[in-house]
Amino acid sequence: MAPRLRPRLLVLLALDAGLTALAVWGAFALRLNLPLPIHFLDQLPWLLVVAEAITLPWLLASGWYRGLTRASGSRTLYDLLPRSLVAVLLLLFVITLAGMPSPPRSFWPLLWLLLSGLLVGSRIVLRDLGRQATLPALAVRPATVIYGAGAAGQRLARELLREGRVRLVAVLDDDSRLWGRSIEGVVIAAPSRLPSLVQRHGQLQALLALPSLPRPRRLAIAAALRRQGLQVLTVPSLADLAAGRLQLTELQPLSLEELLGREPGQPLPGLLAEVVTGGCVLVTGAGGSIGSELCREALRAGARRLVLVERSEAALYLIQQRITDDGDGDRTLAVLLDACDARALTDLCRRQRVDVLVHAAAYKHVPLVESNPCSGLLNNIRCTQAALAAARAAELKRFVLVSSDKAVRPTNVMGASKRICEQLVQCDAARGQGPVCAIVRFGNVLGSSGSVVPRFRAQIEAGGPVTVTHSEVTRYFMTVSEAVQLVLQAAGLARGGEVFVLDMGEPVRIVDLARQMILLSGCTLRDADHPDGEIAIRFTGLRPGEKLREELLISPEDEPTLHPRIRRAREGGLPAERLLPAVARLLAHLSHGEQGQALALLPTLVPDYAPVVRVHALPVRPWVDINPRATA
Repeated sequence: MAPRLRPRLLVLLALDAGLTALAVWGAFALRLNLPLPIHFLDQLPWLLVVAEAITLPWLLASGWYRGLTRASGSRTLYDLLPRSLVAVLLLLFVITLAGMPSPPRSFWPLLWLLLSGLLVGSRIVLRDLGRQATLPALAVRPATVIYGAGAAGQRLARELLREGRVRLVAVLDDDSRLWGRSIEGVVIAAPSRLPSLVQRHGQLQALLALPSLPRPRRLAIAAALRRQGLQVLTVPSLADLAAGRLQLTELQPLSLEELLGREPGQPLPGLLAEVVTGGCVLVTGAGGSIGSELCREALRAGARRLVLVERSEAALYLIQQRITDDGDGDRTLAVLLDACDARALTDLCRRQRVDVLVHAAAYKHVPLVESNPCSGLLNNIRCTQAALAAARAAELKRFVLVSSDKAVRPTNVMGASKRICEQLVQCDAARGQGPVCAIVRFGNVLGSSGSVVPRFRAQIEAGGPVTVTHSEVTRYFMTVSEAVQLVLQAAGLARGGEVFVLDMGEPVRIVDLARQMILLSGCTLRDADHPDGEIAIRFTGLRPGEKLREELLISPEDEPTLHPRIRRAREGGLPAERLLPAVARLLAHLSHGEQGQALALLPTLVPDYAPVVRVHALPVRPWVDINPRATA
């Protein structure tokens, strides 16, 4: 069905009529090598009439005018070649059938080439004029360089030039063979030319089109670009592109997870299948940052049923809504329940035929537990006792305790409580004839509740300053998705009472993390060397119970497991005949509010417990990137 004769169509028909006439004249002129082919002037009028009468209706009927000129691409333009060929053949057929005098045979290929070239050329000009008319002014388009002239960089350059969102000034690449060449008219230059580009164009943004480059190398390039004052965005990874989760032009800032320099670990399907697939999983503390991600990971791993136990109504509602939005609401049961209630927890496990209990419920914020030690100790110890009792009474297959690096030589009450919980699990596992128990210990999780990352982000949004406790404080970090995946896989490795330690990579200086977040947010750092910067860092001193450096192992001896990111610690605890009476005395003191007696008992239960005094901030050392190995 031909399009209606709208003004746009009438303009295009008039244009193509003139181009068709020009093609007929040009074919004669080229054939005879004369600008005015006098010998054939008598043939031109009727040939022009027949050519117009055939070509325009044929192009109209074949759909040539249906395309949006501004969106014309190579496919659209290539489609004209068979159309114009058919038009020329129809013209030849009509004049032959009508017995009209025919031009020389070489006229016809010349006519086809000229007609095709003129029509295609007109559409290219119209397309570019239309796009140019809709572009924002040059002043409001950010000057941009692309780093990487490979396939991703070429495609990105074409898309950016087509969309006109940015003003592309150069493409940078390390390959000297490409220097001086161009992509869509944009010159490929050496990275050493960047300072001159900054001087010429002012503020620049850099787009990393290096999806296949190893992450350390990509981070080194990004760090070098940021040091020259560029905002750095990156194209999605090959995994995201291959899976269809993101498109090449969906540019995004380098994430904090990438800046940590950790490649995400790959799961071993057999371990997940052994623990989760086809079973019923109960997660205590399901509304917390770790617990909520554990719930979603268990469903992704194929859990038949998921029971969410949480005493905070608001937190339970949020995780239930997230799971429902993911389409897994029919496989979940949300239960408002205090995990310290052993009887209710046991009844729930029996009714739902739970196979695996993952115990993530705990008070974990060091300063809060330090100022409320009775509440923190009571909650963490009683919850673990109740969860263990429910797992044994309901004859569960597996029990997993989510622990913390703060349990290693603890200097605060929260860490001491987690070490007591670890020993309770080890003691219960030693009894045998119960669930297979495992303890999984790891450090800080990016973005979790209480993590420095959300606090730094809020402080940056408020204009600063960003507060850091101490210039030398370091922490281990990993992403929440990797942490919970490794927790479930460690449970599959368990044979009874082991402490599994997750590979957290290299520790990160918190002051470096703060600086990176300031730069990632597009702000400038204000310090002694940059007094005109936007965001300052202020040191507040270590909080009560806080360490300068966290540890993951009590004993230096550990051993590998089937998973390269999970190691088995070789750590003992107090024997049951000493541990259980001491825990009972501790709980009695706590129940009566006898804080002094309870804290005095902690070294008996945790011999390595050593509270620290407050340490004042030290002068900060020169800043280095979070991942120094990436820049080596």
